[in-house]
Amino acid sequence: MTARRFLPSMSSALDEDTRQTLDAGRETAGAMLRSAQKDLQKVFIVFLVGFIGSFYVLRLYVWGFLESVTRSRMDAATAGELQIIAQTPFDVILLQAKIGLVTGILLCLPVFLYYSRDALEARGLWPSSPIPRWKIALGGLLAVGLFFAGLAYGYLVFFPVMFAFLANNALSAGFTPTYSIVLWAQFIFLLTLSFGLAAQLPLAMSGLSYAEIVPYETFRDRWRYAVVAMFAFGALFTPPDPFTQIMWAVPMLVLYGFSLYLAKLVITAKRGSEQISLRAAAASHWNFILGFGLIGGLLVYAFFARGGLPVANDLLAWAGSSRRLAPPGSTLPVSQTVGLGLWVALGTLLAGAVAFMYYVYTEFDAAVDPLSVGDPTEIDLSELDADGVRAAPPEAFADLSEDDAVSMAGDAVDAGDKAKARALLDRFDETEAVREADGEPAERSTSEEIGDRATRAGGTFLDEFTGGETDEDDIGGYYADIAFIFDSLTSRAFRIAAVFGIVLASTFGWLYTGGIGRVFEQFLSQLPSQVTPDSINVVALHPMEALIFEVKFSTLIAVVVTFPMVMYYAWPALRERGFVRGNRNIIFGWAAALVVGLFGGFALGYSIVAPTVISYLVADGVGANMIIAYRITNFFWLIFFTTAGIGILADVPVLMLLLNTAGVTYRTMRDRWREVVVGVMAFAAVATPADVTTMFMVTIPLMVAYGVGLAVLFLVTLGGRRNLGGRAAKA
Repeated sequence: MTARRFLPSMSSALDEDTRQTLDAGRETAGAMLRSAQKDLQKVFIVFLVGFIGSFYVLRLYVWGFLESVTRSRMDAATAGELQIIAQTPFDVILLQAKIGLVTGILLCLPVFLYYSRDALEARGLWPSSPIPRWKIALGGLLAVGLFFAGLAYGYLVFFPVMFAFLANNALSAGFTPTYSIVLWAQFIFLLTLSFGLAAQLPLAMSGLSYAEIVPYETFRDRWRYAVVAMFAFGALFTPPDPFTQIMWAVPMLVLYGFSLYLAKLVITAKRGSEQISLRAAAASHWNFILGFGLIGGLLVYAFFARGGLPVANDLLAWAGSSRRLAPPGSTLPVSQTVGLGLWVALGTLLAGAVAFMYYVYTEFDAAVDPLSVGDPTEIDLSELDADGVRAAPPEAFADLSEDDAVSMAGDAVDAGDKAKARALLDRFDETEAVREADGEPAERSTSEEIGDRATRAGGTFLDEFTGGETDEDDIGGYYADIAFIFDSLTSRAFRIAAVFGIVLASTFGWLYTGGIGRVFEQFLSQLPSQVTPDSINVVALHPMEALIFEVKFSTLIAVVVTFPMVMYYAWPALRERGFVRGNRNIIFGWAAALVVGLFGGFALGYSIVAPTVISYLVADGVGANMIIAYRITNFFWLIFFTTAGIGILADVPVLMLLLNTAGVTYRTMRDRWREVVVGVMAFAAVATPADVTTMFMVTIPLMVAYGVGLAVLFLVTLGGRRNLGGRAAKA
């Protein structure tokens, strides 16, 4: 009975649409299995071939190939220091099993879908009209060719340079590049997949544009977002040095530009073919097409007959290449004359094909009038950016009402695009002015003006929807306060970002040029005599481990340096919202007090706490003649927590006392402890190594320090009945 009562209660937690979707998915999966039941043996055989075959391919070819690629651009000293290790006895076999499992699934999935096509057809999930096989074959060949082109760039250019840079960076810092085979292989395969998928961009953009799933104009107008996405993806998966970023981003930008041009060709051909036939377009320029073909054939003949082949081979030798071009017919079972004829014919066909595509495209482009493609009144203004709104034809605003204009402008402001909001209102006002000049009834009268357009574009659209009666509590006090404070920082954003960037770049540059190694050596000299520097080794198990630590540490320093500046500029807004009181110049005194506490704790931790803790941790291992090898992130975060961390913990109660003098009451800090816990955990998750144990090792001491601060405040403020700065402005 308990189970029967429990099941309906669980199902009632899902809405009707979700239950129907889950039921339909289960029915489809069951139908696919029943449809392919008699052929599941074949599917399993394909899976088994991929699973077992990948084991032998990895063992015989892949591991050696990946290691040769990793070492190919390293000098002899760096290559000798690099080691690829297995941390557990099962690392290699489990890694090969995972790769084999993925390979087997990818190979058998198309076979399974093919044999279950009857069930998919019955549910309308299979193409109703048969696709010509030549189109499927051509699309498949293009996809495979582009995928391997991406792999070729990655393995011939990107990987060798990147691994040489990463290994040299680790060695210059005094660390040993000892890569875990699991982390090293996962890193390579992830980037391999990213290069292969990125190379599909021309095919994907052309296909989406041709099918009008994503219009070509969207790819063209949103190119800025594509550039930002490429650099963001590169920042996540490549080293953060400018050279490697350029090596990643520039080919991607070139590929995007080529894909954009190819999509334009495809969409122009599609639209133009609706106006003029392919045969007519080619027939109008048949003489030029034939002429260019003959010129191409003559150029190929002249190359072989007039000494072009020796000149080309001399250039290859000068460039250091060992390859040479063979004379016509030497690689085929034909005479030299027949081979020359084949090359001339090939040159004629290629030149003619290029001329054919060029003249057909020009005819199609001329047949498609850009001003007549689609109905201007059906342009979706919400999909355009600010420049697109200003360039849109007047007909697009003909049926636009005042409410629609205000609503779209409000959406633009919410999205952070005030320029688009202002452009929408400007174009709407222009349309209204034209209507009034032509004697047509305007959408609105002067008395119905909403107000200044800049104010409307600045975000006061709530009055339009609430009749001017807005209660801050109704729209969320937290959101309103945060939005107001951040808006007050907008005019100072450039200065804040500049200081943050300068500090981050300076710190990273110092660490990158050997600063982290010098700090490491100096710290080891502080250890007791029973622990020698040679007894502690710091290794990089992941190729990017040293760089990731340098970036995180630099970001943390930049945040600490920039925080007082942010507080200084945000102080008037905080005071206006009632969070603090007093003049913002007290920030300088705050910064001085916090710096004194931070450096005092750092000195104590660096000279006493950290050496004592680390000596205690390694003493048993050293006494047992063990090899002490710590990961970069774990060892240096341990140093950070036992040095600067002591100062940060000391600053927590000090900061709470300072906030109380500024008007933040004891009861406010006591009642908002949950928000503090969430903020501390979020900080720990971002700034510390990606494991739960380390996150709690940071969170718990900080929360203990917060509790100590509350206890001190309780005593100083007599249980919250008084405040150090007088009566608080906002509890």
